[in-house]
Amino acid sequence: MSVRSLTRKRPRSVAGQVFVLQVAVVLLLAAGAVLALVLQSRHDGDREARNRSVAVAETFAHSIGLQEALKAPDPSKILQPLTEETRRRAGVDFIVVMDTRGIRYTHPQPDRIGQRFVGTIEPSLAGRVHTESVEGPLGREIQAIVPVTATGGEVVALVSAGLTVQNVTGVVERQLPVILGVSAAGLAVATIGTALVTRRLRRQTHGLGTLEMTRMYEHHDAVLHAVREGVLITDGDGRLLLANDEAKRLLDLPPDAEGRHIGQLPRLDQQMAGLLLSGREATDEVLAAGNRLLVVNQRPTKPHGQPEGTAVTIRDSTEMRVLTSRADAARRRLKLLYDAGVGIGTTLDVVRTAEELADVAVPRFADFVTVDLADQVLHGDEPTGTSADMRRTAVSGIRDDQPLYPRGKLIDFLPSTPQARGLDTGQAELVPDLADAPGWFAQDPPVARSIIEYGIHSLITAPLKARGVILGVVNFWRMEKPEPFDDDDVSLAEELVARAAVSIDNARRYTREHTVAVALQRSLLPRGIPEQSAVEVAHYYLPAQSGVGGDWFDVIPLSGSRVALVVGDVVGHGLHAAATMGRLRTAVHNFSSLDLPPDELLSRLDDLVQRIDHNGEDGADADDDGMLGATCLYAVYDPVSQRCVMARAGHPPPVLVRPDGPVEILQLPIGPPLGLGGMPFETAEFHLSEGSQLVLYTDGLIEDRTRDIDEGLELLRTALSHPDRPPQASCRAILDVLLPARPRDDVALLIARTRTLGADRVAEWDVPFEPSAVGAMRAVVVKKLDEWGLSALAFGTELILSELITNAIRYGSAPVRMRLLRDRTLTCEVSDGSSTSPHLRYAATTDEGGRGLFLVAQLSQRWGTRYTPAGKVIWAEQALPGASGDPEQELLGFFDIDNIDIDTL
Repeated sequence: MSVRSLTRKRPRSVAGQVFVLQVAVVLLLAAGAVLALVLQSRHDGDREARNRSVAVAETFAHSIGLQEALKAPDPSKILQPLTEETRRRAGVDFIVVMDTRGIRYTHPQPDRIGQRFVGTIEPSLAGRVHTESVEGPLGREIQAIVPVTATGGEVVALVSAGLTVQNVTGVVERQLPVILGVSAAGLAVATIGTALVTRRLRRQTHGLGTLEMTRMYEHHDAVLHAVREGVLITDGDGRLLLANDEAKRLLDLPPDAEGRHIGQLPRLDQQMAGLLLSGREATDEVLAAGNRLLVVNQRPTKPHGQPEGTAVTIRDSTEMRVLTSRADAARRRLKLLYDAGVGIGTTLDVVRTAEELADVAVPRFADFVTVDLADQVLHGDEPTGTSADMRRTAVSGIRDDQPLYPRGKLIDFLPSTPQARGLDTGQAELVPDLADAPGWFAQDPPVARSIIEYGIHSLITAPLKARGVILGVVNFWRMEKPEPFDDDDVSLAEELVARAAVSIDNARRYTREHTVAVALQRSLLPRGIPEQSAVEVAHYYLPAQSGVGGDWFDVIPLSGSRVALVVGDVVGHGLHAAATMGRLRTAVHNFSSLDLPPDELLSRLDDLVQRIDHNGEDGADADDDGMLGATCLYAVYDPVSQRCVMARAGHPPPVLVRPDGPVEILQLPIGPPLGLGGMPFETAEFHLSEGSQLVLYTDGLIEDRTRDIDEGLELLRTALSHPDRPPQASCRAILDVLLPARPRDDVALLIARTRTLGADRVAEWDVPFEPSAVGAMRAVVVKKLDEWGLSALAFGTELILSELITNAIRYGSAPVRMRLLRDRTLTCEVSDGSSTSPHLRYAATTDEGGRGLFLVAQLSQRWGTRYTPAGKVIWAEQALPGASGDPEQELLGFFDIDNIDIDTL
């Protein structure tokens, strides 16, 4: 449509319309410029006056010496010259210093000094800087009032500085001619430009009239606003030139967005604004704008060969965002469950497994996680399945100052709590709002109140259930996220807890089996060291972290005040190794009762292991795996001769600490481990001075991942380099140096410091090989017992030696020797050169003989036979006077002693 002229005679041309429009625009711009200049001048003048006034007043208020001048008898005399000089240099019209009542100390007009200040001083008395416009003595003034504060913050005076209005105006008068001249020049340029535009329009419109151009615009507008894709066009300065309806909807643009700078659009997303202002090319770039996910394409426009703006198209892909969000949530969930599968159950420790569960869930799923297990579970037993006696086992969170129950607390959940309901039903419980959960609140109101005040607002409690048995409960607490847990979170919690429950149950069952194995093993190990005088003993045993094993040690008293020292090691861990250790230990006790030499004892033990292995392979019990292997070291020490005989079957060598200081590793002949067979065992004999320390150990003491065996042996030698220490102190020193923090194998250690049985406690005689020597030997023995103060044992000792010597002469061979040992018992020994062993039997009433060894057995605590390379030794032990079970009193009740003819025995 066309614009009519004022005379309505004919329509004006486009160039004429442009000319009229340009004249109007020029006049409007000139008027606007004048108005804007006036307003801006006033605004800039006021702002400049306020800024300068504040700066000058604050500078003077904080100047050095001002407060000292205020304290002078006549502050005006000091301050008036200073303020006037400062006022002239700072370019302000006045600087006034006044007290807190507003009475002036200075003023450009001296007659105003001492009068009340014109203005508002209350804000400045409160410590604030105050600016205002007032009608003052110099006219209309813009002034700033600044407080002068003492060191403690007290306002002691005020400083005001300002300018009169007439000094900050006058810009309009100076610039108005310039504006009018520019407007006239613009009108002239517009006239010339109109002619040029007319010619250019004819070329650019290709001769189209206004009607055709209007129709083209309408078609363009219809297409632009009908498409379901946002379109934006910006210029090179970042101003929005065009936005269709879809773009305004997607970007939430205001109706007047076109023509405004991109950075000034209030609700435009910052990422989108940054892309539009950058002007760079973008192809299918995905941006989040509010709750929408937009796909943006941007290309620069080059209408004249130079970039002058951009054309942007936008598509809504919010549904794709929803799908992506769900996929991301599923990925995070799978990652959490994967990490739980890898990170939970790395050990077979119940407490550690519960801690791993809590650590995995924080902070990816919950802000705090607590795990409460039944007390029975912690000990490896089956739980009762009630809410009572729940022990807080693990606590993990994003902060350490949380108000939840601490680790180790025993909790009895009330029936109204979600934990108790979950334990009863076996299902997870969701508490969206803890502040509105009276059942949970009733458990412990003070603690519940502190939890809510702390900021924890939502809870999921899920029972730990494995194989149909409820082991405990896991609590997931949320604080950081404002939204509560939902049903999807409950599903994830149930799945996470279900996986952890299997690991905890495995750890529980392992704990039970480990406890049983430890109990079995400790029952098979020596509960105490038997009393004996040959050695002073210290010992230590520690099972491996991975389970009990088959290490053992023993101290076995032998005849003749001797003692056997044993250390052994069964390969493997668990009940089988512990049971095997018990069998071997029992066998060693049985074989040692026969007084076998160390090499022969190990040979019999080796045969036993082979038979056990053979029975395990061929027997009916398919679960018996036999012995996986065992080592043993057996030593016998005689305190009379101070000799020690040893043999080893695949075991580490012992260490000897001599009393004069040297520490040496005894080089014994190496025998094969027990059960291999085919090779004999050899013995080695050593003379041990009194006070020597013999150290026996298992390989778990010297072997470790961080060092080799040689290094371990050297550390052992170093720890034993103090021979004056007692065995108990040496044991502690060895453990401090060699014992690892988490031993992978059992550790058994036995330290024996040797003693001697002195010559004053040993008596020995050669016995003539004839029956008549029995009476003489009895007399010698009675005399020795009198010397030792053991006359009370003379009768029994005479009977025992008479029988033993008679048997040696009658059934044995020369030479015959007799020995008495006074130790914890009185030991009588008779040796001869024959290997024939006597046997105890019950004689019939019609038999003339056969009752000798029976009498020996009745008179002694114990008796027996041991074999030597030169023959045999028959020995009998009697309790010293005052000991329980006196054999003489028992014998008096057995038969009438008065009817016995001792000489005929």
